Amino acid sequence: MRAVLPGRLDAAMDALAGDPGLVPLAGGTDLLVHWPVRTTARDADYLDLTGLDELRPIRWEEGTLVLGALSTYWDAIVDPRIRSELPLLIDAARQVGAVQIQSRGTWAGNVINGSPAADGVPVLMAYGATVVLASTAGRREVPLDAFYTGYRETVRRPDELVVEIRVPRGERPFEAFVKVGPRRAQSIAKVGLAMARDEAGWRVAVASVAPVVKRCPAVETLLDGGGPLAGPEDLQTAFRQDVAPIDDLRSTAEYRERVLARVAWHALRDGGAIPD
Repeated sequence: MRAVLPGRLDAAMDALAGDPGLVPLAGGTDLLVHWPVRTTARDADYLDLTGLDELRPIRWEEGTLVLGALSTYWDAIVDPRIRSELPLLIDAARQVGAVQIQSRGTWAGNVINGSPAADGVPVLMAYGATVVLASTAGRREVPLDAFYTGYRETVRRPDELVVEIRVPRGERPFEAFVKVGPRRAQSIAKVGLAMARDEAGWRVAVASVAPVVKRCPAVETLLDGGGPLAGPEDLQTAFRQDVAPIDDLRSTAEYRERVLARVAWHALRDGGAIPD
Protein backbone atom coordinates (compact mmCIF):
# COMPACT_ATOMS: atom_id res chain seq x y z
CA MET A 1 0.00 0.00 0.00
CA ARG A 2 1.24 3.47 -0.92
CA ALA A 3 -0.30 6.83 -0.03
CA VAL A 4 0.29 10.12 -1.84
CA LEU A 5 -0.47 13.19 0.29
CA PRO A 6 -0.67 16.36 -1.84
CA GLY A 7 -0.98 19.73 -0.16
CA ARG A 8 -2.68 21.52 -3.06
CA LEU A 9 -5.38 20.66 -5.55
CA ASP A 10 -3.13 21.19 -8.57
CA ALA A 11 -0.60 18.79 -7.06
CA ALA A 12 -3.36 16.20 -6.56
CA MET A 13 -4.44 16.51 -10.19
CA ASP A 14 -0.83 16.23 -11.35
CA ALA A 15 -0.47 13.06 -9.30
CA LEU A 16 -3.60 11.55 -10.87
CA ALA A 17 -2.49 12.54 -14.36
CA GLY A 18 0.82 10.77 -13.76
CA ASP A 19 -0.77 7.71 -12.13
CA PRO A 20 -4.49 7.28 -12.94
CA GLY A 21 -4.47 4.10 -10.85
CA LEU A 22 -4.38 6.14 -7.64
CA VAL A 23 -7.56 5.78 -5.60
CA PRO A 24 -8.79 9.14 -4.18
CA LEU A 25 -9.49 8.92 -0.46
CA ALA A 26 -11.31 11.43 1.76
CA GLY A 27 -13.30 10.29 4.82
CA GLY A 28 -12.35 6.65 4.37
CA THR A 29 -15.48 5.40 6.12
CA ASP A 30 -16.43 2.82 3.49
CA LEU A 31 -12.85 1.68 2.98
CA LEU A 32 -12.24 0.98 6.66
CA VAL A 33 -15.51 -0.93 7.09
CA HIS A 34 -14.46 -3.40 4.39
CA TRP A 35 -10.74 -3.41 5.15
CA PRO A 36 -10.68 -6.81 6.94
CA VAL A 37 -12.38 -8.65 4.05
CA ARG A 38 -11.58 -6.64 0.91
CA THR A 39 -7.98 -7.74 0.56
CA THR A 40 -7.46 -5.96 -2.78
CA ALA A 41 -7.92 -2.64 -0.98
CA ARG A 42 -4.72 -3.28 0.99
CA ASP A 43 -2.67 -3.45 -2.19
CA ALA A 44 -4.05 -0.26 -3.75
CA ASP A 45 -2.25 3.08 -3.98
CA TYR A 46 -4.22 5.98 -2.48
CA LEU A 47 -4.40 9.70 -3.11
CA ASP A 48 -5.11 11.15 0.33
CA LEU A 49 -7.14 14.33 -0.14
CA THR A 50 -7.41 15.32 3.51
CA GLY A 51 -4.71 18.00 3.18
CA LEU A 52 -6.59 19.91 0.47
CA ASP A 53 -8.20 22.64 2.55
CA GLU A 54 -9.47 24.34 -0.61
CA LEU A 55 -11.95 21.45 -1.04
CA ARG A 56 -13.30 21.68 2.50
CA PRO A 57 -15.54 24.77 2.68
CA ILE A 58 -19.27 25.02 2.06
CA ARG A 59 -20.01 28.12 -0.06
CA TRP A 60 -23.18 30.02 -0.84
CA GLU A 61 -23.45 31.54 -4.27
CA GLU A 62 -26.38 33.29 -5.90
CA GLY A 63 -28.82 30.49 -6.59
CA THR A 64 -26.47 27.69 -5.54
CA LEU A 65 -25.12 25.87 -2.49
CA VAL A 66 -21.62 24.54 -3.17
CA LEU A 67 -20.51 21.54 -1.13
CA GLY A 68 -16.73 21.20 -1.28
CA ALA A 69 -15.52 17.67 -1.92
CA LEU A 70 -14.30 17.38 1.68
CA SER A 71 -17.41 18.84 3.32
CA THR A 72 -18.95 16.29 5.68
CA TYR A 73 -22.47 15.39 6.71
CA TRP A 74 -21.82 17.07 10.04
CA ASP A 75 -20.81 20.29 8.29
CA ALA A 76 -24.30 20.35 6.82
CA ILE A 77 -26.05 19.32 10.03
CA VAL A 78 -24.63 22.28 11.97
CA ASP A 79 -25.27 24.82 9.18
CA PRO A 80 -28.51 26.69 10.02
CA ARG A 81 -28.81 28.04 6.50
CA ILE A 82 -28.83 24.54 5.01
CA ARG A 83 -31.41 23.51 7.57
CA SER A 84 -33.60 26.41 6.48
CA GLU A 85 -33.16 26.26 2.69
CA LEU A 86 -32.36 22.60 1.92
CA PRO A 87 -33.73 20.54 4.80
CA LEU A 88 -33.60 17.20 2.99
CA LEU A 89 -29.81 17.35 3.26
CA ILE A 90 -30.17 17.43 7.03
CA ASP A 91 -32.75 14.62 7.00
CA ALA A 92 -30.38 12.38 5.04
CA ALA A 93 -27.22 13.36 6.93
CA ARG A 94 -28.85 12.55 10.25
CA GLN A 95 -29.45 8.98 9.08
CA VAL A 96 -25.97 8.24 7.76
CA GLY A 97 -24.47 6.09 10.51
CA ALA A 98 -23.60 7.53 13.90
CA VAL A 99 -21.99 10.86 14.74
CA GLN A 100 -18.54 9.38 14.11
CA ILE A 101 -19.47 8.59 10.49
CA GLN A 102 -21.32 11.87 10.04
CA SER A 103 -18.25 13.83 11.14
CA ARG A 104 -15.87 12.03 8.73
CA GLY A 105 -18.00 10.89 5.81
CA THR A 106 -18.22 13.33 2.90
CA TRP A 107 -21.02 14.14 0.50
CA ALA A 108 -18.64 13.65 -2.42
CA GLY A 109 -17.56 10.27 -1.06
CA ASN A 110 -21.20 9.18 -0.84
CA VAL A 111 -21.62 10.18 -4.48
CA ILE A 112 -18.44 8.64 -5.88
CA ASN A 113 -18.81 5.39 -3.90
CA GLY A 114 -21.80 4.61 -6.08
CA SER A 115 -23.74 2.53 -3.59
CA PRO A 116 -27.34 1.93 -4.74
CA ALA A 117 -28.36 2.28 -1.07
CA ALA A 118 -26.72 5.68 -0.51
CA ASP A 119 -28.63 8.06 1.77
CA GLY A 120 -27.16 11.35 0.57
CA VAL A 121 -27.42 10.75 -3.17
CA PRO A 122 -31.24 10.60 -3.56
CA VAL A 123 -31.77 13.95 -1.83
CA LEU A 124 -29.02 15.58 -3.89
CA MET A 125 -30.60 14.12 -7.03
CA ALA A 126 -34.09 15.30 -6.04
CA TYR A 127 -32.63 18.78 -5.56
CA GLY A 128 -31.12 18.70 -9.07
CA ALA A 129 -27.47 18.64 -7.96
CA THR A 130 -24.53 18.54 -10.35
CA VAL A 131 -21.05 17.07 -9.82
CA VAL A 132 -17.96 19.09 -10.75
CA LEU A 133 -15.01 17.01 -11.97
CA ALA A 134 -11.50 18.45 -12.39
CA SER A 135 -8.28 17.26 -13.98
CA THR A 136 -5.19 18.80 -15.52
CA ALA A 137 -7.26 19.03 -18.73
CA GLY A 138 -9.87 21.27 -17.12
CA ARG A 139 -13.24 21.08 -15.39
CA ARG A 140 -16.63 19.73 -16.36
CA GLU A 141 -20.02 19.65 -14.66
CA VAL A 142 -22.21 16.55 -14.81
CA PRO A 143 -25.84 16.33 -13.63
CA LEU A 144 -25.97 13.85 -10.77
CA ASP A 145 -28.81 11.96 -12.46
CA ALA A 146 -26.44 11.31 -15.40
CA PHE A 147 -23.40 10.48 -13.27
CA TYR A 148 -23.92 6.72 -12.85
CA THR A 149 -23.44 4.25 -15.71
CA GLY A 150 -23.95 1.02 -13.74
CA TYR A 151 -23.46 -0.61 -10.34
CA ARG A 152 -20.67 1.40 -8.65
CA GLU A 153 -19.69 2.79 -12.06
CA THR A 154 -19.63 6.47 -12.98
CA VAL A 155 -18.62 8.80 -15.80
CA ARG A 156 -15.55 9.95 -13.85
CA ARG A 157 -12.34 9.40 -15.77
CA PRO A 158 -9.35 7.92 -13.88
CA ASP A 159 -7.51 11.26 -14.07
CA GLU A 160 -10.42 13.26 -12.60
CA LEU A 161 -11.34 14.28 -9.08
CA VAL A 162 -14.74 15.29 -7.74
CA VAL A 163 -14.02 18.80 -6.43
CA GLU A 164 -17.51 20.04 -5.53
CA ILE A 165 -21.22 19.35 -5.65
CA ARG A 166 -23.50 22.19 -6.73
CA VAL A 167 -27.05 22.22 -5.37
CA PRO A 168 -29.61 24.67 -6.81
CA ARG A 169 -31.41 26.89 -4.32
CA GLY A 170 -34.98 28.09 -4.74
CA GLU A 171 -38.57 27.68 -3.67
CA ARG A 172 -39.81 24.11 -3.35
CA PRO A 173 -43.41 23.89 -2.17
CA PHE A 174 -43.00 20.16 -1.62
CA GLU A 175 -40.02 18.04 -0.58
CA ALA A 176 -39.68 14.77 1.32
CA PHE A 177 -37.09 12.13 2.18
CA VAL A 178 -37.98 8.66 3.47
CA LYS A 179 -35.58 5.89 4.42
CA VAL A 180 -36.97 2.45 5.24
CA GLY A 181 -34.68 0.12 7.17
CA PRO A 182 -34.57 -2.19 10.16
CA ARG A 183 -34.13 0.92 12.31
CA ARG A 184 -34.09 4.68 11.76
CA ALA A 185 -30.31 5.16 11.61
CA GLN A 186 -27.07 3.17 11.47
CA SER A 187 -28.59 0.75 8.97
CA ILE A 188 -28.56 0.25 5.22
CA ALA A 189 -31.75 1.30 3.48
CA LYS A 190 -34.15 -1.31 2.19
CA VAL A 191 -35.93 1.47 0.32
CA GLY A 192 -34.91 5.11 -0.06
CA LEU A 193 -37.00 7.87 -1.59
CA ALA A 194 -36.52 11.61 -2.12
CA MET A 195 -39.04 13.88 -3.83
CA ALA A 196 -39.07 17.60 -4.56
CA ARG A 197 -41.21 19.92 -6.64
CA ASP A 198 -40.09 23.31 -7.90
CA GLU A 199 -41.10 25.62 -10.73
CA ALA A 200 -39.68 23.14 -13.26
CA GLY A 201 -41.76 20.24 -11.97
CA TRP A 202 -41.24 17.09 -9.94
CA ARG A 203 -38.01 15.23 -9.29
CA VAL A 204 -38.28 11.77 -7.73
CA ALA A 205 -35.16 9.76 -6.85
CA VAL A 206 -35.03 6.28 -5.36
CA ALA A 207 -32.36 4.17 -3.63
CA SER A 208 -32.00 0.45 -2.91
CA VAL A 209 -34.44 -0.54 -5.66
CA ALA A 210 -32.09 -0.50 -8.68
CA PRO A 211 -28.36 -1.04 -9.41
CA VAL A 212 -27.88 2.72 -8.94
CA VAL A 213 -29.67 5.60 -7.27
CA LYS A 214 -31.86 6.92 -10.06
CA ARG A 215 -34.67 9.25 -11.02
CA CYS A 216 -38.15 7.97 -11.84
CA PRO A 217 -39.39 9.75 -14.99
CA ALA A 218 -42.67 7.83 -15.19
CA VAL A 219 -43.58 8.82 -11.64
CA GLU A 220 -42.50 12.40 -12.30
CA THR A 221 -44.70 12.54 -15.40
CA LEU A 222 -47.63 11.17 -13.42
CA LEU A 223 -47.19 13.81 -10.73
CA ASP A 224 -46.56 16.62 -13.22
CA GLY A 225 -49.83 15.71 -14.94
CA GLY A 226 -51.73 16.48 -11.77
CA GLY A 227 -54.26 13.74 -12.40
CA PRO A 228 -56.14 12.11 -9.53
CA LEU A 229 -54.38 9.36 -7.61
CA ALA A 230 -56.77 6.90 -6.05
CA GLY A 231 -54.20 5.09 -3.95
CA PRO A 232 -50.66 3.68 -3.71
CA GLU A 233 -51.44 1.24 -6.53
CA ASP A 234 -51.42 4.09 -9.05
CA LEU A 235 -47.92 5.03 -7.95
CA GLN A 236 -46.83 1.40 -7.91
CA THR A 237 -47.78 1.05 -11.57
CA ALA A 238 -45.65 4.09 -12.45
CA PHE A 239 -42.71 2.95 -10.33
CA ARG A 240 -42.71 -0.38 -12.20
CA GLN A 241 -41.87 1.54 -15.38
CA ASP A 242 -38.84 3.08 -13.70
CA VAL A 243 -37.30 0.37 -11.49
CA ALA A 244 -37.22 -3.41 -11.15
CA PRO A 245 -36.16 -4.26 -7.58
CA ILE A 246 -34.34 -7.51 -6.81
CA ASP A 247 -34.43 -10.02 -3.98
CA ASP A 248 -31.38 -9.87 -1.71
CA LEU A 249 -30.41 -10.48 1.90
CA ARG A 250 -32.14 -7.30 3.09
CA SER A 251 -35.53 -7.57 1.37
CA THR A 252 -37.55 -9.14 -1.41
CA ALA A 253 -38.39 -7.41 -4.65
CA GLU A 254 -42.10 -7.59 -3.82
CA TYR A 255 -41.52 -5.90 -0.45
CA ARG A 256 -39.49 -3.11 -2.01
CA GLU A 257 -42.03 -2.48 -4.75
CA ARG A 258 -45.00 -2.34 -2.41
CA VAL A 259 -43.26 -0.29 0.28
CA LEU A 260 -41.83 2.21 -2.21
CA ALA A 261 -45.31 3.01 -3.54
CA ARG A 262 -46.80 3.27 -0.07
CA VAL A 263 -44.15 5.53 1.45
CA ALA A 264 -44.41 7.77 -1.62
CA TRP A 265 -48.20 7.89 -1.28
CA HIS A 266 -48.11 8.78 2.41
CA ALA A 267 -45.36 11.38 1.92
CA LEU A 268 -47.37 13.05 -0.85
CA ARG A 269 -50.61 12.95 1.14
CA ASP A 270 -49.02 14.15 4.37
CA GLY A 271 -47.30 16.98 2.47
CA GLY A 272 -50.55 18.15 0.90
CA ALA A 273 -49.70 17.08 -2.66
CA ILE A 274 -52.61 14.60 -2.59
CA PRO A 275 -55.91 15.66 -1.06
CA ASP A 276 -57.19 13.51 1.82
